[in-house]
Amino acid sequence: MSVHAFVDETKDNGLLVVAALVAPRDLRSARATMRGLLLPGQARLHFTKERPSRRAQITAAVCATNVRIDVYDARGVRDPKRARALCLERIVADLAANGATRLVIEQDDSLVKHDQRVLHAAVRAADVIDALTYEHLPARSEPLLWLPDAAAWCWTHGSAWRQRLSPVLGDVHIL
Repeated sequence: MSVHAFVDETKDNGLLVVAALVAPRDLRSARATMRGLLLPGQARLHFTKERPSRRAQITAAVCATNVRIDVYDARGVRDPKRARALCLERIVADLAANGATRLVIEQDDSLVKHDQRVLHAAVRAADVIDALTYEHLPARSEPLLWLPDAAAWCWTHGSAWRQRLSPVLGDVHIL
């Protein structure tokens, strides 16, 4: 199945990376759902800045979209760059196995060059250099980056919040 993957992370107590997988036919409606959650004056959703009632509303909206959330947990890896590389390598391998065509990572200017080196090697190793494109984008320019942002927060804030993700939760990888 062809999918687009949208990736964000949290660095609370180590690195946890979340990928939201969306089929091309569902991109438009998922973006509209996420944009529809913006309050007046908001340029983007950022889960850590939302009130608890808004978090519940946003999580319900995430679960109402046709999305799959995969979690890559590298919190046991002490070196942050190694942890990130492990996550990105595994994401690319998983995306290659699932026929994904696009990978979008929330842009962190301090990590873009590192990510590009890792991703270049990973797409070569997975033999998808002509099939899988990847790019870094700021969260304000791609509403589907708000999906993994919300999911990462939920995953790290207790079982009740994790349970809210269960309708869309896919694979959980401990790296």
